[in-house]
Amino acid sequence: MTYLLDANVFIQAKNLHYGLDFCPAFWQWLLDNHAAGRVLSIDKVADEIAAGGDELTDWMRGHGNGLFVKTGAAVAAQFGAVSTWATQQQYEPAAINTFLQVADYYLIAHALADGHVVITHEVPANSAKRIKIPNACIGLNLRFMTPYEMLRGERARFVLGRTP
Repeated sequence: MTYLLDANVFIQAKNLHYGLDFCPAFWQWLLDNHAAGRVLSIDKVADEIAAGGDELTDWMRGHGNGLFVKTGAAVAAQFGAVSTWATQQQYEPAAINTFLQVADYYLIAHALADGHVVITHEVPANSAKRIKIPNACIGLNLRFMTPYEMLRGERARFVLGRTP
């Protein structure tokens, strides 16, 4: 199983539970699991992180080599399926236009192209004003889960000192 991480996974980890300054094990876990072929993200997410211009941007530039994959032909071939799904729902035109221009659209296309499980903090919502990643996953039959579900499923352990 390969996990495809949304920008909010990185951003919320840095800002809340897994700060770069006090929980380096989380960040190393991401790198180790990327090296093992289980964790990745996309170039558009890297662009969102870079826009922050903070310590997460520095981490990404220093450690994210290869973690953020480029959008290739196989992914581009899925754009039609994603945009068709979005336009056939009951979303407002502004919500559809926004979705088709942000990283979420590309994330879903990557997941469709390669069968990845999408990892996000977003939850499904019944709002016509914004297309949420889980709604797109449900509509396109893609698996999604929270970062915590991923970490538990992979039995990640961030332990101080010796393990019992």
